[in-house]
Order: sequence, then structure tokens, then C-alpha cells
Amino acid sequence: MPHDAREEFLAAPRVGVLGVTDPRGGDRAPLVVPVWYGYEPGGEIVVETGRETIKAQLLRAAGRFSLCVQDERRPYRFVSVEGPVTAVEDPIDPAVREALAHRYLDPEEARDYLAGTAGQLKDDIAFRMRPQRWRSADFGAFAAGFEGAAGADAG
Repeated sequence: MPHDAREEFLAAPRVGVLGVTDPRGGDRAPLVVPVWYGYEPGGEIVVETGRETIKAQLLRAAGRFSLCVQDERRPYRFVSVEGPVTAVEDPIDPAVREALAHRYLDPEEARDYLAGTAGQLKDDIAFRMRPQRWRSADFGAFAAGFEGAAGADAG
């Protein structure tokens, strides 16, 4: 996927899947969880979580994370980024929380969500990450190279 296309894709309101190393021992795989996130082309990824969650503890310890965003409709596409945590906002700026709610919910739902979860504002923090490594694919472009191939073999 070209640079501008992957940035635009990442900036669209999709649910991301955050991955972070889990060094708590044993045979643990990385923690992988769906998240709301914010991103504007050229900027940083921002994710919100509770201050005392396992996710927050692991993000602090690792100092970096990955985020994968996909489109499950055909043609399938994804963008995956990883990089260092550049800032921890503790507590989260209410404007950041509000922007995330409005990114994922319609205006009335966002208002109700923010009102209904206002108490959690004092417990939430935000992690910012500067994308350092990018991986992306647009399977529509990939599949275009095969169009008509089955018919060509039949003749």
C-alpha cells in the first residue's frame, strides 16, 4: 500500500488490535486486545486505558506496542504499525477522551457514553506511540493481477 493510502487507512475510524509483549513468565504470548485509537496522518497513535489495567502495566514495561487495523470487507486490506511509546498522559486529557468517543460513535451516542462513563475519566490514561515500522497490504491490488487467469487457462 502506498504511503498516503496507508496513512489514510489508519486514520479512518476502525477498531485496532493492540499487541504488547507480556513478560510475566511461563508460556505467555503477547497481550493482544481490540482498542479504540486515534490517529491523524503524520502524527502519533493514541490509545486510552485504565491506569491499573494489565494493558497499561505491560505498555509501561515494554515501552512500545503494535497496532493492527484491518478492513474485513473485500478487497481485504490491513495496516500494522509498531513503535515506541512517546508519552503517557496521566490522567487523560478530557478532550482526547471526547475525540475518541466521537470518532467511534454518532454524536448522541458519544454524548451518552461520555456522560455514562464520566467517573472513569479520573482513572484513565492515554499512551501515545510514534509509528516506526509499517506493514500493509491491499489484497484488491494483489488480486487484480489474477483477474481473468482462470478463464485464460480454460481456452
